[in-house]
Amino acid sequence: MGCGRAFLCILLPPLAVIDYGCGSIVLVTLLTLAGWVPGVIGALVINNRQK
Repeated sequence: MGCGRAFLCILLPPLAVIDYGCGSIVLVTLLTLAGWVPGVIGALVINNRQK
């Protein structure tokens, strides 16, 4: 994960996981709606997983 992707995770978490599939987008969107910090953490965790 590069610096640009990490910055995107902080600013717009659902947009940062758009290339990981529908389930990831829904999960991060729900976490972001519950609170911004859980959404950011979820996006960072999903982006740090190795493919």
